[in-house]
Amino acid sequence: MAGNDLGSLLGGLLGGGGQGGSSGNILGALLGALGGGSGGTNGGNPLGGLLEMLTKSGLAEQKDSWVGTGENKSVTGAQIQQALPDGTLQKVAEQAGVTPEQAASDLARTLPRAVDKLTPEGHVPQAASLEELVRQQSL
Repeated sequence: MAGNDLGSLLGGLLGGGGQGGSSGNILGALLGALGGGSGGTNGGNPLGGLLEMLTKSGLAEQKDSWVGTGENKSVTGAQIQQALPDGTLQKVAEQAGVTPEQAASDLARTLPRAVDKLTPEGHVPQAASLEELVRQQSL
């Protein structure tokens, strides 16, 4: 699935319209850069790979709060910048038409809500591709 299509799905999941749409584009660009739909981690589902990356970057507590059913802990743009592999944030920013700093800030704001919505049962579903998971949660 193309990044723009994934961004549209994620934007709808986050609430559609203006703000949700741009957030979806940032998230779609990030997940696309991490291998969405092209044999990336976890059978083409980059969500699990992103969560693993956050854990390895010292953000396990925040990540666990997003996946869990309690309150979501916040992260900063700087923490997101440190968690992503070299060049990934630049690629995401270019695809979204924003600066890397703005992309990191947008991701820090929207990632907790997106992960929370994609994991309503308190765990990352293993069977679905990311696109299927987004569609399931949008119903």
